[in-house]
Amino acid sequence: MLFLYRFKNTLFLSFLICLSCGNSGRKTADVSPVLGTEPIQKETKPILVAANRTDAYLPLLAGKSVGIVANQTSVIFKENGYTHLVDSLLNLNVHIKRVFSPEHGFRGKADAGEKVDSGTDNETGLPIISLYGKNRKPSAEQLAGLDVVLFDIQDVGTRFYTYIATLQLIMEACTESNIPVLVLDRPNPNAHYVDGPTMQKEHSGFLGMNEIPLVYGMSIGEYANMINGEGWLEGGKKCDLTVIPLKNWTHDKFYQIPIRPSPNLPNDVSINLYPSLGLFEGTNVNAGRGTEFQFQRYGASFMDSTSYNFSYVPEPNFGSKYPKEEGKNCFGKDLSNTPRISEVSLQWILDAYKNTTDKSKFFLTEGFTKHAGTPELQKQIESGLTEGEIKASWQPELEKFKKMRAKYLMYD
Repeated sequence: MLFLYRFKNTLFLSFLICLSCGNSGRKTADVSPVLGTEPIQKETKPILVAANRTDAYLPLLAGKSVGIVANQTSVIFKENGYTHLVDSLLNLNVHIKRVFSPEHGFRGKADAGEKVDSGTDNETGLPIISLYGKNRKPSAEQLAGLDVVLFDIQDVGTRFYTYIATLQLIMEACTESNIPVLVLDRPNPNAHYVDGPTMQKEHSGFLGMNEIPLVYGMSIGEYANMINGEGWLEGGKKCDLTVIPLKNWTHDKFYQIPIRPSPNLPNDVSINLYPSLGLFEGTNVNAGRGTEFQFQRYGASFMDSTSYNFSYVPEPNFGSKYPKEEGKNCFGKDLSNTPRISEVSLQWILDAYKNTTDKSKFFLTEGFTKHAGTPELQKQIESGLTEGEIKASWQPELEKFKKMRAKYLMYD
């Protein structure tokens, strides 16, 4: 049997499980935990991530040379915490040949946008091939000798969060080299809604490769099936894809991520607000980077100080070596106690724009278009449209996407 207890402000979720994989003796993942914000509760049917379902995927790895796309969230939960998936599989005599690391690196310590270098993992001695920098799609040479590639990364369900782009490029490269891809599914903490502007094809790129909304409401396994089913791989090719599903999870079920999915998403509030406050990444406004409240506040020195009773000063810290507005007094709002939302909220970016004393300083136009997926949102904000008017313009594309999405949903 398996029991899950979720505690407020715990360092990790405790799982009592019966698995064939014992502790490898290696160190557990060296990462900062996510701090919970939900009230104490006990789940009668605990969520079981696919990585823990070793009986479902170990037979698919037996006797094969394996490549793994992983980061600090790629863990198997144990009685006393968790061990990294790579460590556990090595302990089970799975032949891991090399590791591919996404944005933020294999151990998850690099800044957003910071180049991640290839090298060797100090914990295991395995070669690491970076997929963030010039090399975002593995070459045939980098895949040579592999029989299967396993993908296991915690996503947060936001289009410009780059792990789904890495997934698509992995699927594409493996298809070209005739290598199967095995995805271990994990819950999406923002799967309880679909919202936001839809990516326009002409603006697609690593911050959004497909014509999907900003928040798409799918697990990463479901999304992998959509990539395949909709022919989004180059040339419309199909990947030899297997998704190991979750157990006891639905799109509306709250899931507390026990490990930071990236350096600047430290807790449940930041993850929930990320789709909305992430739009500030395409502006000169600071969204909490350089503080301990990343994506839980916003502010800038060029915003009207008389409109706010809150201010802060960003300084270099873990995950943000060069934060926007570094060393400056930023006037804005503290959102760290915001209740869980189920929409992409524009209230904060509209507020910030309204109270910017010099509007020419606000937008980083190219960057904002890449994050929004369309130049229309910037035009709508600049023209003074209300949140309701802007969101009404999203609805036709959202309805179209929801119909397509329904074909790939694996969970109630």
